[in-house]
Amino acid sequence: MQKVLHQKATVRPGGKLEIVSQELEAGQIVDVVVLHESSATDRRSIMEILNGGPEQRLFDNADEVRAYLADEKASWDR
Repeated sequence: MQKVLHQKATVRPGGKLEIVSQELEAGQIVDVVVLHESSATDRRSIMEILNGGPEQRLFDNADEVRAYLADEKASWDR
C-alpha cells in the first residue's frame, strides 16, 4: 500500500531541501513532489503574457477588437 508523508520544509541556500522521517527506510525508493508558492515578482500581466508569445497579435487594444467585431456582425446582415 502506498503511504503519503506530508511535511513542510524550508528551502536552504542552493535550492536544497532535507526530508527527515522515521517512516522512511534506508534504500527505499520514494517519489518526491514539491509544491511551492510563487512570489509576487513571478507574476506577469496578461499583456506581458500575450506579447511574449511567438504569434503576432491582430489587435493592439479593445477598441480595435470592438470595431472588428462590429464589421463582422454587419457583414452577416448583408
